[in-house]
Amino acid sequence: MKKRIRIGTRESNLALWQAHTLQNLLKNKGFETELVPIKSTGDIDLNQPLYKLGITGIFTKTLDTALLNNRIELAIHSMKDVPTLLAEGIQQAAVLKRGSVLDVIVKKTKSSLNETATIATGSLRRKAQWLAKHPNHEIVSLRGNIQTRLKKLQEGPCDGAIFAEAALVRLEANERNMEVLDWMLPAPAQGALMIVCKSEDKELFNILQELNVEEDALCTKIERDFLSTLEGGCTAPIGAIATVEKDQVHFRGGVFSLNGKEKFTCIETYPLSISENMGIELASKLLQKKGAKDLLKEFKSSK
Repeated sequence: MKKRIRIGTRESNLALWQAHTLQNLLKNKGFETELVPIKSTGDIDLNQPLYKLGITGIFTKTLDTALLNNRIELAIHSMKDVPTLLAEGIQQAAVLKRGSVLDVIVKKTKSSLNETATIATGSLRRKAQWLAKHPNHEIVSLRGNIQTRLKKLQEGPCDGAIFAEAALVRLEANERNMEVLDWMLPAPAQGALMIVCKSEDKELFNILQELNVEEDALCTKIERDFLSTLEGGCTAPIGAIATVEKDQVHFRGGVFSLNGKEKFTCIETYPLSISENMGIELASKLLQKKGAKDLLKEFKSSK
């Protein structure tokens, strides 16, 4: 491939960091690239919570359109924002080395949160799990890029806000009053970056496959299979994390009620050799538990 590769990206600082990371990887392999910034619907409407916008893949659709219309050759996404069913004509070409999967809370001050604190997040998954642990806290919506949300936290009435640790690390946002939430189940594929290209572009797919990290690709597949089988979109109150240790895959996943009062979780370990369909199998088992299906129906009916 001799021509310059056009990389589609959203315009936020975090998205541009992702695109520059990919650009450097391709440069090291001798390829010329060009970044093509594209504004997504999710970046335009910052007032409503994501789950109220009612659009699956709100951060990826405009890039999909650009890819299919030959404006770009590939796109890079935060994988947790990508629908589990890709648009027709688009394929996953690589998963880059994964960052931290954990969530963190950034507090406005060093002092501990009181029993009636106000916490900001635009994620129903984070809201449900936080309320399960802190039922007396108030949760308010928070949208915008990382810098905007950090600024809103410092200038607004909230006592803390929840972020993905990987995002803060990548932007070198060295927040002093940050606490890792190792008890909170992350979003499926959190911390991972996915590269997509057109399904018909075999040459570019083979090039991108050289960047693929197989272990991270497997773990994110298991997590996204779990999400897909539960019929949950990117905004659903569902968490999942898979990790590989030697010849085993460890998995934790769950679905949570919107008020934090109910949850259905599973913790399993599979041999690595038979783990490919692990997410589908564990989600199917979870759906057999009395009440799990009702929680998902409650979420869908509330949208």
